[in-house]
Amino acid sequence: MNGSEIWKIGMIVMFLALTMLISADEEVLGSYNLRPGERELAPGDEGADLALLQRELADRGYYDGSIDGLYGLRTEEAVKRFQDNYNLVTDGRLDITIQKSLSSNKLASKYSVSRSELMTLARIIHGEARGEDFRGMVAVGAVIVNRVEDHRFPDNIQDVISEDGQFSSLMDGQADLNPNQESIDAARAALTGYDPSRQSYFFYNPEVATNLAWISQRPIVQRIGGHVFAR
Repeated sequence: MNGSEIWKIGMIVMFLALTMLISADEEVLGSYNLRPGERELAPGDEGADLALLQRELADRGYYDGSIDGLYGLRTEEAVKRFQDNYNLVTDGRLDITIQKSLSSNKLASKYSVSRSELMTLARIIHGEARGEDFRGMVAVGAVIVNRVEDHRFPDNIQDVISEDGQFSSLMDGQADLNPNQESIDAARAALTGYDPSRQSYFFYNPEVATNLAWISQRPIVQRIGGHVFAR
């Protein structure tokens, strides 16, 4: 094999590696959409835009599942009912036209929060999940939102975050850092109902956690990036 052939093989390898990186970036960015109508949606997709559309379908009486931003069977059935009602092809896909007909074009929250509460949530996300992909950042925010809605925890964001010993970023000062735009967007996404944590109430990083006894008694839901999520 001469030098020219080796160079060509090297270029092909570099091209394939670059293609894989681009595809991975597109997969991560797929859940970053905060407003409906920016991409077509189908079963298996997820995102904040889907959470907003689920709420619209629920408000119109088509959907009775969780507002979680996950395109599962109930969402697909709701979309088909909507399509059938308007004499559309009942393929269960949310194309751009359907999204625009459903969307109120407002980034609504599951409940009303102040700017201060939004920024508090963003600070915790920034402190706990800085460096994770967007989905992982939203999952951390979703855990806090899930706690607000559960009777075992305080009923507002500030009090959930302020509970003693719950978030390491409060103890090491990471939560005092100003959140970047991605952290703020992740907070907004969590507040729409997008929940990559799958209704988790706890999370931890096994690489840095020093006491795992408490989490070993809880059902593990999944791992996203560096965090394990549990109920």
